Amino acid sequence: MALNITTNDFDTQVLKAEGPVMVDFWASWCGPCRMLAPILDKAAEERPDVKVCKVNIDDEPALAERFGVMSIPTVIVFENGAEKARNVGLVQKDRLLALLG
Repeated sequence: MALNITTNDFDTQVLKAEGPVMVDFWASWCGPCRMLAPILDKAAEERPDVKVCKVNIDDEPALAERFGVMSIPTVIVFENGAEKARNVGLVQKDRLLALLG
């Protein structure tokens, strides 16, 4: 299950984390975002080495702005504090896993 992230803990939970972190920028009113949630959960099950986090852009607009999120769902993979990959829109599990390299 994904960890809900706020502005207060983003740097600690994502940018300073060991290993890859997949962050889903989403909103509760977004249909494709709701469709992506179980796909993210399955990807997380297959890759227990990857931390999966969610940022609700309605609650955390500053984080969406900070990372240039203009459309949702947007999934960004961070590693060692830097953005490694990004996908905008609904995707299948294989594409999410491919973002990890």
